[in-house]
Amino acid sequence: MVLRFVQLKEQGGTRILAAVNDAGLARKVEGVDTLLALANAALAAGATLAEAAQATPLGAEIDIPAALAEGRVLAPIDHPDPAHLVLTGTGLTHLGSAEGRDKMHKAAQAGEQLTDSMRMFLMGVEGGKPAAGQVGAQPEWFYKGDGSHVVGHGAALTSPAFAKDGGEEPEIAGVYIIGPDRTPHRLGFCLANEFSDHVIERGNYLWLAHSKLRQAALGPELLTGELPADVRGASKILRGGQVVWEKPFLSGEANMSHTIANLEHHHFKYDIFRKPGDVHVHFFGTATLSFSEGFQTQVGDVFEIGAAPFLYPVSNPLAQAQDKPVTVRQL
Repeated sequence: MVLRFVQLKEQGGTRILAAVNDAGLARKVEGVDTLLALANAALAAGATLAEAAQATPLGAEIDIPAALAEGRVLAPIDHPDPAHLVLTGTGLTHLGSAEGRDKMHKAAQAGEQLTDSMRMFLMGVEGGKPAAGQVGAQPEWFYKGDGSHVVGHGAALTSPAFAKDGGEEPEIAGVYIIGPDRTPHRLGFCLANEFSDHVIERGNYLWLAHSKLRQAALGPELLTGELPADVRGASKILRGGQVVWEKPFLSGEANMSHTIANLEHHHFKYDIFRKPGDVHVHFFGTATLSFSEGFQTQVGDVFEIGAAPFLYPVSNPLAQAQDKPVTVRQL
């Protein structure tokens, strides 16, 4: 049985952690009130998350749909010191249509000029799935922020005042904790809206770093175990309660040019990302964007992303912050 974990608040505001089975039956995890605390207990005991959660009998049944409707569900992972939660991601990792890939290969064979993005995509197609024990092609990589950039289901995704665009990126994210011996441990996977400024990114690919320094939404649940090879769902945008844009959302290694293990290797190969006690959320990329089809989002639009085997979608309205001029003073 695969367990899912949901962080939420009780009616009175007290934090609790719920373990959810495949049928959606949720019960309170006794002895800890956060996923981070459960992860640390699992590390200390040399156990899995599921084993640590069931070391003592699970408690009262919890109505997750009601908690979602009442806004009491939190992001599936957080850290009491946001500086110790690192948000990063990789791009150009998902396959486009077979026709699109064929055209790029033909262009490469004909010696035509390719953009750097196309060249990196082809590197992933050709070398992103190495044999076991070998290292594959490096993916595109970016930094998104720290734990202060994480929002949960229902919370607004807020663009800075200077942003040119606020667009959805439906993805799967891996969640990790670094053990005392500096070993990364994957806790599981969650749905995510990686949320970027595609107008800035389109202006110059060297502005990718700027376009990614935005909030990100994580779906309600952490799914433990291996990610299915073929993940299928939908990405929607609602305006005034009506769907104004919708497209299938595909992920999982069957729809990717890299293996999860290869993406993990190229992130955690850096010593700076293996500090004991740190939490990492790493976004694995997408092939579905409303922006690429010419759709322009507006403040108040609601992004909704859902995909099996995740039980609950992630939904967030788009907002934009007020201008806050920054003054640098000499001391």
